Amino acid sequence: MKIHSGDEADEGPPGFEEAFCRLFDQQFPSLFRYLHRLTGDADLAEDLAQEVFVRLYQRKSLPDDERGWMGAVANNLLRDDKRTAKRRLRLLEARGDVLNSGNLSPLADEKVLADERRRSVRRALEKLSERDRRMLLLRHEGYSYREIAHALGVNETSVGTLLLRATAAFQAAFRGTGS
Repeated sequence: MKIHSGDEADEGPPGFEEAFCRLFDQQFPSLFRYLHRLTGDADLAEDLAQEVFVRLYQRKSLPDDERGWMGAVANNLLRDDKRTAKRRLRLLEARGDVLNSGNLSPLADEKVLADERRRSVRRALEKLSERDRRMLLLRHEGYSYREIAHALGVNETSVGTLLLRATAAFQAAFRGTGS
């Protein structure tokens, strides 16, 4: 993607590229972390976050609720990716292919404990509804109630209550993971 050329005829309104670059610098890390926590796959999270910004750039204008728009687009891209992955898995299973996961080398005690805690958190998150999981992760990334409401398509006035319920469900699920 060419951002700083200044000589393209179809760049959008004046100042768009500068505002886009500033938004990218400010929001890409947060969007990446949200998607990485949601997927557990850094490469996929990076691809999805980049695609969000590609689509934003193609819009040629910034939405009123930038983070809410980006969250909604990221959620839609992730949903589409999951559908594609499920189709691929069904095709592989139909062919009888076996997926191998490589053996990991022994890790230091601290890394093992951190990895186990991360797995426990992931298992607890997986027990939640998709909406609760996404709501907690968006809030953890600093999204406002308005941005969460826009990203998830819920009423802004209900976000606080939904977050409390999601937090309680997460705590119960986390205790159930043995942690």
